[in-house]
Amino acid sequence: MDPKAPPWPQEPEALIALQEQLGRMQPEPWQFVGTVRSVAGCFVCFPTGRSGPGAAGDPGWAAAALLREGEVATVVVRGRAGAPYEPGLLALREGPLLEAAVRALPALPDLLMVNATGRDHPRRAGLALHLGARLGVATVGVTQRPMIATGALPEDVRGAVSPLWIGTELVAYWVRTKQGVRPLVAHAAWRTGPDTAARVLLYLTERWRTPVPLRYARAAARAARAREDAGGGPRISSVRTA
Repeated sequence: MDPKAPPWPQEPEALIALQEQLGRMQPEPWQFVGTVRSVAGCFVCFPTGRSGPGAAGDPGWAAAALLREGEVATVVVRGRAGAPYEPGLLALREGPLLEAAVRALPALPDLLMVNATGRDHPRRAGLALHLGARLGVATVGVTQRPMIATGALPEDVRGAVSPLWIGTELVAYWVRTKQGVRPLVAHAAWRTGPDTAARVLLYLTERWRTPVPLRYARAAARAARAREDAGGGPRISSVRTA
């Protein structure tokens, strides 16, 4: 754990106060030099077939995938959601689960990709940023759409980008990772700015729409959920999160 990182809050008021503090911080930027020695992605899923925002105590499957030196290590932990889903407060529901998955990897990565926002947040501290601060690891957020930032879509050419703003503040980019499909959002997060986030997203996407580390993590989490749904048992690590 980053010695300066406070524990995960368990109440909305405490999380909001911590997000305001994190959003004001300006840590030393991580430098992307065209390659990354080790990179990871993390993803959490919950039971299918349910409606509404979910509930505290929902079972969750969080996976992390580490890519380094041409090899992939994937881990899954099973735990419980800490809260229902509420925009801007995702850390209450998913934060401890995702941290447990990343910490179960053989080593922490140089860069972590998170299926969450970063600076595109009412307090400039979405879960991708918060998790990076907890771990002491540079992070980039990747989502299907912006949270509160606005900006026009880029042209339909792989590699095209367009800025996303909150007022006059650039917080993310739309990134066209594959022609003919909807672009993704690359979020500035912990120790990364919008330009770095966009460059890293394209670098790690290859021929798919979503970046490779997140693809591995998403597949592992969903496979673990499917095994349990089929009555096969967890066959994964278990962690208590709430």
